[in-house]
Amino acid sequence: MRSPKLAALELRRFGRGRMPRAALVALLLLPLLYGALYLWSFWDPYGRLDRIPVALVNEDRGTSTGGEHLTAGDDIAGRLLDSKVFDWHEVGPEEAGRGVEDGTYYLSLTMPADFSRRVASSAGDSPETGALQVRTNDANNYIVGQISRTVFAEVRSAASTQASRGFLDRIFINFSGLHDATARAAAGADDLESGVTKAKKGSEDLADGLKDAKSGSGTLSGGIIKLDKGAGDLETGSRQVAGGTQLLADEVNKVAADVRPFLKDNGKAIGDTARLVSDSSEAVRDNLDLLAETAPTASAAAHTASDDLAEVYRVRCEEQPLPDPGVCPQLKRATTAAADVAGVADDVNTLVTKQNGDLTKLRAQLTTLQKQADALAKRSPDLDTDLESAVAKINALNTGAHKVAKGADTLHTGLGTAKSGAGDLDRGLGKLKKGAKSLDSGLYRLGDGSATLAQGLNDGVGKIPDYDKKERDDRTGVMADPVQLASSSLHAAPNYGTGFAPYFIPLSLWVGAMVAYMLIQPLSRRALSAGAPAWRIAFAGWLPVAAIGLLQVVALMSVLHWQLGLEMKHPVGTIAFLALVTCCFAAIVQWLNARFGAAGRILVLAVLMLQLTSAGGTYPVQTSPGFFGAIHPYLPMTYVVDGLRRLITGGGPGPVWQACAVLLAFTAGALALTALSARRKQVWTLDRLHPELSL
Repeated sequence: MRSPKLAALELRRFGRGRMPRAALVALLLLPLLYGALYLWSFWDPYGRLDRIPVALVNEDRGTSTGGEHLTAGDDIAGRLLDSKVFDWHEVGPEEAGRGVEDGTYYLSLTMPADFSRRVASSAGDSPETGALQVRTNDANNYIVGQISRTVFAEVRSAASTQASRGFLDRIFINFSGLHDATARAAAGADDLESGVTKAKKGSEDLADGLKDAKSGSGTLSGGIIKLDKGAGDLETGSRQVAGGTQLLADEVNKVAADVRPFLKDNGKAIGDTARLVSDSSEAVRDNLDLLAETAPTASAAAHTASDDLAEVYRVRCEEQPLPDPGVCPQLKRATTAAADVAGVADDVNTLVTKQNGDLTKLRAQLTTLQKQADALAKRSPDLDTDLESAVAKINALNTGAHKVAKGADTLHTGLGTAKSGAGDLDRGLGKLKKGAKSLDSGLYRLGDGSATLAQGLNDGVGKIPDYDKKERDDRTGVMADPVQLASSSLHAAPNYGTGFAPYFIPLSLWVGAMVAYMLIQPLSRRALSAGAPAWRIAFAGWLPVAAIGLLQVVALMSVLHWQLGLEMKHPVGTIAFLALVTCCFAAIVQWLNARFGAAGRILVLAVLMLQLTSAGGTYPVQTSPGFFGAIHPYLPMTYVVDGLRRLITGGGPGPVWQACAVLLAFTAGALALTALSARRKQVWTLDRLHPELSL
């Protein structure tokens, strides 16, 4: 009998009664319990986190920073209450503690009273960390605690980013202020450089001027020395003049006391005589023609007047023991004039007598005589007054001479001081000249330094950032969160269930094959009794379970796709691949049951556990202990999981073809081993008649 007929006979047994038919239906639907039902239970758990009750405690009192009121706790609380992460309940700290303890809340998030102050401190002198306090209770649910750590890590990151943005924004504002201040400093440095350049020119002019001033101060010092010597001579001479004028004033005052009474008593006589001489001279001059007639008379009169004056002079000036020096000279002159008049009268008389005189000369002499006589007659009434005036002038001259002497003394003293000062000035100008040279040298160095400073500040202005508000916002955003996770998942699974489907689908198919061989004999007893070929016996025992497995695949994938919404990148390839998987699993389970009998069922379960723990369906196998990593490459489910991931979520076909090759190898190998077991089963042994274990 051929293998398909043997397989059909085996399946026909399930049509004999209700229970076998029910068992067959249950067998077909069994993978749904492990696949569809289990995946359904946590198909998208993260999409329903808003049903998890958690406590939110906001004790933050807020703070003031930069002239603004900061309420970081309220901001975070508002965003959390608006979010769909958890079912937030804003409660007090006591209620939150009780709720986490008794299971009312799965966890609590507390923002302390000083949370805003700590967040704002990042921009101050003593920055502190603002701590969000999370309390979980693993006795309620361990996974919720793990999820909360991920969620609150994002909350903490967002709060930290917000605090960093405020702090960095102040830094960039300070940069702008520093840029402006540096720009002003650069402008000042440019002005300094310009001023130093002018100062350098001025210092050069000052040095040249001080050089000339030093030469002039030397000349001034020499001139003052000469002036001091001249002032000494002037002082000596003025003292001598003052001494002479003092003697003169003393003598004049002494003589004036004696002459003053004579001039006052005889002024009229002197005037009359003078007028007489004047009139006579005029008459002689006007009447030259009458000279001849009057010459003798005039000569006699002139001699008389001369004699009178001579007598007065003799009496007043020659016979007196102390002649009056103020009057005698005038009397002397008057006497001489009278004598001259007498002589002239004699000459005129002689001239007229002889008639050969020079009349022109005589007329001139008469004019002179007349003028002198008129002057004497005019002054004669005021001779005493003139004497007083002359005495006053002499006294004034004496006083002035003494003042000149005193001034010369003061001048000499001042020039002595000036001579000392000129020496000090000359020495000081020498030092100043030397200092001016040092100043000029220093200004050259200052000029070089100011140029370097100006250049450096101008270069620094270009290097110090000056950001506007938009640029500050862009940069604070980058610096507050410099490393962003650009999450781009290749062939991303849309939900949690899709991600785990490659793990639970082969699990359900393995269980389906395992249960199928609890109901179906791995080796047909009729075929064994009939002595059919071993390969035909093995193939006949495999075909029914493989057929049932194909139906299981169709039922399972229909529910997953149409009910749960599982989307496959390659649906046809997925179904074909799963057909190969269920055929492979059926062959492996058949061999274990055929070879080991009742113990094979336990081995089937053990192999399932080994595959589940080493296939890397949940966590990467590298995170498991070394034993699981060692057996990972040698079990078929490893390759099934990798292949299904590519077929469901997408990716290169390499792992799929590799899995197909591995599954075909396992299928062929398992069928060969089953055939070998069938050959052995055709020989009855004591162990077969009386098995040690029966299930």
